[in-house]
Amino acid sequence: MNSKTTISTLDTMKAEGRRIAVLTAYDAGFARLAEAAGVDVILVGDSLGMVVQGQESTLPVTVEDMVYHTAMVKRGCSRPLIVADMPFMSHGTPRQALDNAGRLMKEGGAHMVKLEGGHAQVETVKHLTDRAVPVCAHLGLLPQSIHQLGGYKVQGRDSRGAERILADAHELQDAGAQMLVLECVPELLAREISLALEIPVIGIGAGRGCDGQVLVLHDMLGITPGKVPRFSRNFMAEADSIEGAIRAYVDAVHDGSFPAEEHCFR
Repeated sequence: MNSKTTISTLDTMKAEGRRIAVLTAYDAGFARLAEAAGVDVILVGDSLGMVVQGQESTLPVTVEDMVYHTAMVKRGCSRPLIVADMPFMSHGTPRQALDNAGRLMKEGGAHMVKLEGGHAQVETVKHLTDRAVPVCAHLGLLPQSIHQLGGYKVQGRDSRGAERILADAHELQDAGAQMLVLECVPELLAREISLALEIPVIGIGAGRGCDGQVLVLHDMLGITPGKVPRFSRNFMAEADSIEGAIRAYVDAVHDGSFPAEEHCFR
């Protein structure tokens, strides 16, 4: 795909059954490589706190950090849609969320912002989208709520949890969210949500039934220190360059060979 990726592009891809390849990036150099390899969407994730800054979680990441890294990514590419995470405590109220989303778009150059949370974020999502701020919602495992959740655990395995995530997904779509990330949920639940929603659903540890996939750049290049998440794959292991590894990831998402059975949760 050579034309610029927009929200309408992603809607068309979902409607036509074409999978969406999303990858994180945090600077201009990797943004250029991601674009050259055919990535559809670049997520400037608050995961930078862990993989770039060396923090133990995403919680210390600031709005200033996100603006800085988003601006670098923006300068490095022109075709992918750029989504910027709203970091911890940057969207506690609709007004605060609007102010910080405005910075990510005006100073950072983001095309869309992503925020974590379900029912509690519905008012904020509506406040943003009513004011021309495109929003990607995020359900399932919420890294910013890691202390509340008690660790990095698969969400929605019990019927009550699954029903809550499905209901939240509908509420967020109705509030105006134009994309949804599902993290670490059972494959069958993610498939049900993807089929039920009109907006594109992007999975990370959510199985093969989503409209697209996202991975953390450092995970798929095999350079994350410590244990690599089960849902990831080291695409660098069989590649002769970083761009080649990213291209292999994009191709695997587009043709449906990634994720495979071993990357899914039941």
